[in-house]
Amino acid sequence: MDYRQIPAIFVADAPGLDFLNSVATPVDEEIDWISDGAGLLGWLDQAGFVPSGALEALRGGCTPAELDDVAARARELREWFRGFVRKRKGRPLTAKDLRELEPLNQLLEQDAQYGQIVANAADGGTGFELRANRRWQSAESLLMPIVEALARFVCEEDFTYVKACEGPRCTLMFADHTRGHARRWCSMAICGNRAKVAAHRKRIREQEHG
Repeated sequence: MDYRQIPAIFVADAPGLDFLNSVATPVDEEIDWISDGAGLLGWLDQAGFVPSGALEALRGGCTPAELDDVAARARELREWFRGFVRKRKGRPLTAKDLRELEPLNQLLEQDAQYGQIVANAADGGTGFELRANRRWQSAESLLMPIVEALARFVCEEDFTYVKACEGPRCTLMFADHTRGHARRWCSMAICGNRAKVAAHRKRIREQEHG
């Protein structure tokens, strides 16, 4: 199935987990939205991770092969981090887990961020704020907002409430920010409704054979 025909899925309530959910099975067939360089650019645009102007500049200034290589690195990063999260979801992180995050720290060292004083739009332009910007100098710079999102996720989320959807075939994960932390599904529109339909059919079968 062509990933370009279906919008990417953003149901995790945490940008870092949304990146893990960039490969999923929303209907019957698995879709990888970052299966190549064009897909990576499209996903970053939908996620709002990279300014549109920077995406256009890199699309025009990089070869398809360079973008495909970065997409491959993004997929490797995604699967490594998926393993980290799946192993630790449902419990708080501890100091012992920090050793496993060294790959993220190594990538963070490569980031070309800088601060810039800009007008504060929320203040009617009368106040200033210090905003972090990034130099988009190469295809590899596309990895930086992803790495930052993963790092923020590790530092800001309570892994106790990181969950995998209970849908039988679903691979999506989410941060459960609901009151009481009772969320079970990636979304009601995807797996929640499937579960309701399956439970309804089961009740009908039981009544018919009862």
